[in-house]
Amino acid sequence: MYNSAGWKVLLSDHTPKFKREPAEHRREALIKATLLVIAEKGVQAATVRAIAGRADVSQGMIRHHFSSKEDLITAAYEHHMDRLTDLTSAFADADRWAPAARLAAFVVGSLTPPVVDAGSVSLWAGFLTKVHDDEQMRDSHERTYYKYRNRLEALIAAVLNETGRPRSAPELRHLAIACNAVIDGLWMEGGVLPSAFAPDELSEIGVRSVGAILGIDLTNVGQQT
Repeated sequence: MYNSAGWKVLLSDHTPKFKREPAEHRREALIKATLLVIAEKGVQAATVRAIAGRADVSQGMIRHHFSSKEDLITAAYEHHMDRLTDLTSAFADADRWAPAARLAAFVVGSLTPPVVDAGSVSLWAGFLTKVHDDEQMRDSHERTYYKYRNRLEALIAAVLNETGRPRSAPELRHLAIACNAVIDGLWMEGGVLPSAFAPDELSEIGVRSVGAILGIDLTNVGQQT
């Protein structure tokens, strides 16, 4: 579906009904309804009433599953960010691939649809207004940031170990921060202004740039070990 600004929202427009569903399913449906409200109208519009209306449930149902509106919004943010990281990691989870191929696949996954998407980027940007003022949101942002960066750092370490150039923990940390910054910048630009880039241009730039930071050519790596 598309929201009022024309952004594609990667969520079902049909929130599951709650009758006879496990509590976990009910919580997930409320989280998805929250994301839809934020995607359409912004985080400030995500009131308990608006979310309940979007999910077609009573406000009491939300209070039954979440201790506060802030708790629900934080859960929605974590769901959104974890989903993006999981989608990205799926590209690099083939154990039969060589480390360099897995790292390249991770970068490509970070910079291609459905991870690079106007709706995904706009949701992330909308949540950032709360990260600055809300300690719970800051903690969530930190956790989801480290989940992605630690995955990236592990892939970098594997590549450098395989090529006989192992690095210390502080050096790996710095490399992961630098590579993550490049990927994040391209991800934001691709989501905000997709028409500015040719197909696969972002992922190609990302792979070359990460390779340049590490001193390794990742552009022609094979998939098989």
